[in-house]
Amino acid sequence: MMKLAFSTLGCPGWSWEEIYATCKDLGLNGIEVRGIESEIYAPNSKPFREENIEKTLATLKKLDIEIPILTSGAYLFDKEKQEEALSEAKAYIDLAQRIGTPYIRVLGDKDGAPGQERDLDFVKTQYQTVCDYAIDKNVVPLIETNGVLADSKVMAEFIKKVNRPNMGLLWDIHHPYRYFKETPETTLSYLDGYIKYVHIKDSVVENGKVSYRMLGYGDVPVLDCLKQLNKNGFEGYVSLEWLKRWCPELQEPGVVFSHYINYMSYLIRQI
Repeated sequence: MMKLAFSTLGCPGWSWEEIYATCKDLGLNGIEVRGIESEIYAPNSKPFREENIEKTLATLKKLDIEIPILTSGAYLFDKEKQEEALSEAKAYIDLAQRIGTPYIRVLGDKDGAPGQERDLDFVKTQYQTVCDYAIDKNVVPLIETNGVLADSKVMAEFIKKVNRPNMGLLWDIHHPYRYFKETPETTLSYLDGYIKYVHIKDSVVENGKVSYRMLGYGDVPVLDCLKQLNKNGFEGYVSLEWLKRWCPELQEPGVVFSHYINYMSYLIRQI
């Protein structure tokens, strides 16, 4: 059975206490960490500082809540910031190892939508370096289906060339569908077996621009994605990535997270 989480990207104004209390109240399994309050960089955020980390872990254990992934902003395509990207990824891997989190996220492109061409051989080398660093730390760095890598055919070729035992993909269901018009069947025909974690979001296109919506209010085939994952035996996390930190005009997290759990329960009954 797949598990449910939400990304803290959706609640940038919330304290850590509000975040884990909401997770518990809604009956979710996990919290994906992408910024807490004003601090986007997880290793520096309050719950994971040296003086607080033991208390944080004890609280999560008591509440039976997991942190399944630390979502970094390490952009592996950026040749100008090659070392910064690697040091961010490594800091996230170290923190993940310390708190028992199995995955971190890195990015092979900047945005969800594909823009300029990227040197994927360079991205591959960077990603291999990250995987090699994580190999003895029990952490799997996942690279996301975003930008040029949201094209599943391109991503399938890319990941095969990476060829590391601890590589894996974060499937953001929105991007391959929205930008490459892929059906979930197409995406999974290329990427099944590599997908370890899933981001879920919904949107419509208005006047040529993507406009995010609460689940079920857009046209992303969320149910089909879940059906395909279920058919393929996926038992990992499906996490709501509500982009409130970047798009402050989006609805408030209290409303959105509770709608998410209700809507997902309804969808899961149909698969």
